[in-house]
Amino acid sequence: MRKAWVFSLVAMLACLNFGCNEELKDPDKVEIYKGPLVENHDIIMLFSDSARLQIKLKAPVQQEFDNGDGVFPKGLYVEFYGEPGQITSTLKANYGKNDKRKNLYIARGNVIVENLQKKEKLETEELYWDKNKGKIYTDKFVRITTAEEILTGEGLRANQDFTNWRILKPTGIINLKEE
Repeated sequence: MRKAWVFSLVAMLACLNFGCNEELKDPDKVEIYKGPLVENHDIIMLFSDSARLQIKLKAPVQQEFDNGDGVFPKGLYVEFYGEPGQITSTLKANYGKNDKRKNLYIARGNVIVENLQKKEKLETEELYWDKNKGKIYTDKFVRITTAEEILTGEGLRANQDFTNWRILKPTGIINLKEE
């Protein structure tokens, strides 16, 4: 009986000892994973209003994070629609990010917006697309090519389909037509 009691005591101490071998970690020093929770490939996102397609977004890779934000690390391509089935303009970039809380998209790296109807093209390195307001804007250098001229400047404000736009600080030579 005494041996059983001693054996039980030794076994209990061994269990306690094994349980105490793991060091307690300071919760403020524990590394928290901040990478993507989900990664999707070859995505197509459709945005519609009253069952009418307005925007189609394509990307080779989309990563979603814990806070709901999305990243397009290999670029994105967006088509904006006017009349049903008619693409009015496009946007493409080497990188994209979606701030879900603000419903704001950020496009970076070789950003090109083309108005297919007016045959105008915007080129810049960074562009913001406010989906709620239907506006695109930047404070970076812009280059706009129209049928008659090439315009450059710093900053731009436009509607998302790039049918109306304004360069904030135009630079270079601007041709004025007399009527």
